[in-house]
Amino acid sequence: MSDGRRTAVCPGSYDPITNGHVDVITRALALFDEVVVAVVAHSRKSTKLFELPERLEFITTATAHLDGVRIEPFDTLVVEFARTVGASAIVKGLRAISDFEYEFEMNQLNRRQAPEIESVYIMASPEFSFVSSSGVKELATFGGRIDGLVHPDIAVRLQEELGRTRKS
Repeated sequence: MSDGRRTAVCPGSYDPITNGHVDVITRALALFDEVVVAVVAHSRKSTKLFELPERLEFITTATAHLDGVRIEPFDTLVVEFARTVGASAIVKGLRAISDFEYEFEMNQLNRRQAPEIESVYIMASPEFSFVSSSGVKELATFGGRIDGLVHPDIAVRLQEELGRTRKS
């Protein structure tokens, strides 16, 4: 089934995709031939600000400069999705100890389901170690500066959806 290409899945809700996400995807491309940005279609964790089609569009915009990226929605276990696309690894970014604790647990559960699929963790670059989708949305809600945290087109859309125009 394998065509010799090394494929990884980089799952998330991407609501919206941040420059921290793009950094992890870019760095994963140095390790794998193809990175499938797997977008959670439905999540029990929270209500999404942006519907799936818009999140997919945001990712397309933010990763347009990268070769080897494929974007796909999924609504199964991430390991099942990884098998479906022929991925040998799940790539996640880690920003803080709290990320590690959560991802460690997820790794153990995923290994029970699919021991052949490795989990690969990429430490956040220092300039993105504090960036999260929820933090960006919070800033946008109250008119904070989000330039440099998301693609400029996404920043505009966030301000339209959530923001107050910052007066300065």
